Amino acid sequence: MAVETSKENICVNHIIAQKTENTIVEGDSIIPDVKPDIINEISTSGTVCIYKKEINEGKVRIDGSINSYIMYLADDENNNIRGLNVSLDFSQVIDVERAMPEMNLEVDVTLKNMECKVINGRKIGLKAFLETNIKVTSNENIDVIENVNLQGIQMLNKKVKVNSLIGRGSTKVYAKDTLVIDNIDNLSEIMKVDMHIINKDIKVSYNKVLAKSDLDVRIMYLTDDNRVGTVESKIPVMGFIDIDNVAEENICDTKYEIRNMIIKPNNVEEHSIYVEIEIEIGCEVYKNQEINLIQDLYSPTTNIVFTQKQISVMQKREQVQSTCNIREKQDIPEIGGNKIYDISPKINILKQTMLNDRILYECELRLAYIYNSGSGIETKNTVIPFNFNVDFAGVNQNSNTQTNLEIGMQDFVITTDGSIDVKVDAIFNVILIKNAEINIIDDIKEDENRNVNTCSLIIYYVKSGDTLWKIAKRFGSTVDEIARINGIENENKLNIGQQLFIPRYNG
Repeated sequence: MAVETSKENICVNHIIAQKTENTIVEGDSIIPDVKPDIINEISTSGTVCIYKKEINEGKVRIDGSINSYIMYLADDENNNIRGLNVSLDFSQVIDVERAMPEMNLEVDVTLKNMECKVINGRKIGLKAFLETNIKVTSNENIDVIENVNLQGIQMLNKKVKVNSLIGRGSTKVYAKDTLVIDNIDNLSEIMKVDMHIINKDIKVSYNKVLAKSDLDVRIMYLTDDNRVGTVESKIPVMGFIDIDNVAEENICDTKYEIRNMIIKPNNVEEHSIYVEIEIEIGCEVYKNQEINLIQDLYSPTTNIVFTQKQISVMQKREQVQSTCNIREKQDIPEIGGNKIYDISPKINILKQTMLNDRILYECELRLAYIYNSGSGIETKNTVIPFNFNVDFAGVNQNSNTQTNLEIGMQDFVITTDGSIDVKVDAIFNVILIKNAEINIIDDIKEDENRNVNTCSLIIYYVKSGDTLWKIAKRFGSTVDEIARINGIENENKLNIGQQLFIPRYNG
């Protein structure tokens, strides 16, 4: 016969798989007829756009493109510089055991490097090195028994803190702006585009999550009279994500993903560039929840049978943000006091070491300079190594952490002696996720076939591994009765060989 119970529902987000795949995407491109032949490449950059991502049985598929800009030396009378915009499509299929279509997928594709090779004057070969991080998760609603409505029932309880999933959602937004250039500049073509999403923030109200950030866009362009200029803008990004029952104290995990981009000379307004970036913002919301978990149970008067199952739950998700201020003076003889058109910073983590309450990072800041050498435009790459420590209470060698790097403030000043004062802020966003396996008791029933112990009192000597709970359950007594009769003050302390009088339960 089933026993009446009180239950609480929690939504568990299981991690099915986490994988990192390194992929090389290659393709050839023809120089358009309206542009001159290419002699050699000066600079190549790109932005990853994700068109589609889906889960099939045992596989994950990601479709996207790399929107790349190539600055090159043209084969014309004056060896001028020119620009070329090429879209390099890619499709990745990654094997993921146990993946199913109804599961959830998180994707982060990073462009680690991009190369351009001149095949002939009218043809180039592109090679992009991608790092793809995927996480496949599954939601499961679980009823946890918190209380059993049966007289005389004995329960061994444990309070467990979990992060229960409230909901997830996404929205599509557009970052649009018209970037005005100098009035004396007649725009010829766009040479290079760099963009980063910065200043991320969230607000919660009325079953909605408001995600706010800025899209930092920097564009290098060429004028009709072969001068190079730059323009920069921070475009506000804002989107509302509908999630029922979300509250301010909840944990909101937001992800930004660039899906498409349009950057072109503005046909309506002269001396300006039109920018339109399609962005998908996704959000998962969790709440901290304490559940009263029954570890074991029995009845001294009734035979109880039940089943147990083990589930994996997220017990803790915490985030720490810390900023490393990189300050360096660089002397680059090749550049000297020449005009610098662009400096692109990139930060790589070379090594991380987990200690108690601290993470040690060994990193490098890579700077790609584009400058005028006096005889034409050239590039120079430099590396600044640096170490940084992030204090994070609760972190240890076995912790599951994820580090997301962002570049904040960046400032480069050429001093009177020709050196360059480098000021770059590296923002470390570290997420700590603690998962645990817990036992859930389910399907509690009364079994009428009970062997009744007719002894009124038992003398027992404590053995290794004994607890009062185990002894009481074994002999059909209770922890409280054994402790009372034997004068035990600390129920968690027993000595091997200790004599105990165990009364039969008379409840």
